[in-house]
Amino acid sequence: MNRLLLFILLSLAVLSSCSNGKKTKASSEPKEDKMAKQMLQGIWVNSDDESVTFMAKGDSIFYADTTSQPVAFKIIHDTIVLSGDDMVKYKIVKQAPHLFEFKNQGGDIVKLVKSSNPDDKYMFEGRRPQALNQSRLIKRDTVIVYGKGHYHLYVQVNPTTYKVIKSSYNDDGVEVGNVYYDNIVHLSVFNGASQLFSHDFRKSDFKSKVPDDFLTSAILSDLLYTYTNTSGFHFNAQLCQPDSPSSYIIDVCISFDGRLSITVK
Repeated sequence: MNRLLLFILLSLAVLSSCSNGKKTKASSEPKEDKMAKQMLQGIWVNSDDESVTFMAKGDSIFYADTTSQPVAFKIIHDTIVLSGDDMVKYKIVKQAPHLFEFKNQGGDIVKLVKSSNPDDKYMFEGRRPQALNQSRLIKRDTVIVYGKGHYHLYVQVNPTTYKVIKSSYNDDGVEVGNVYYDNIVHLSVFNGASQLFSHDFRKSDFKSKVPDDFLTSAILSDLLYTYTNTSGFHFNAQLCQPDSPSSYIIDVCISFDGRLSITVK
């Protein structure tokens, strides 16, 4: 009987300890300042040049340009937290019903005032983020005579709806995510009427040759024929960081018997 009683008491102690631990964990989580979030609702303009900066609506911030993704936001203590492609935090310097000041990524203070112009709302109506690169279909035919063979190389760059989000900074020094669309590039190689090779290239085909962090925000821009030698037909696959000089040029070689080899240039 004493052993049973001891077991019950120990079990209750463990349950009580677990329950207290959960309460402590929950209470330690920072709470969102709902009043500050409500105060931020509306359209805000830069006090220096009176340009429209963003609109806070509900839990989201929408930017005035058509290239930046909307982001979810919270205000916790004296910090505004933006949750887009990355999570970024900006210290709030001052907030009032018609004034919002914060420190941007470079440590400069950005002063915004609430818009009183009813026409500013039209900057946000019906707008969706647009890709900075203009998606277009590209077709190329190349005829190559090599040795006794008469070869036909066919390349087609197909735009897709696969989004690539790349972070950048707007005029206020705030990190935003710009939208781009990736491509699928088709390549066919014929010897006369006989097809030697056919494949739809995606950027994932080059993941063993390119670092993951670069590939995530890159697009497969093009596949350009360069030359023919004893190894076969050589093409430059261009993996580019949008609006950046950074790129990887990959040599794609199709041999005369239709075998594929890929080499970083």
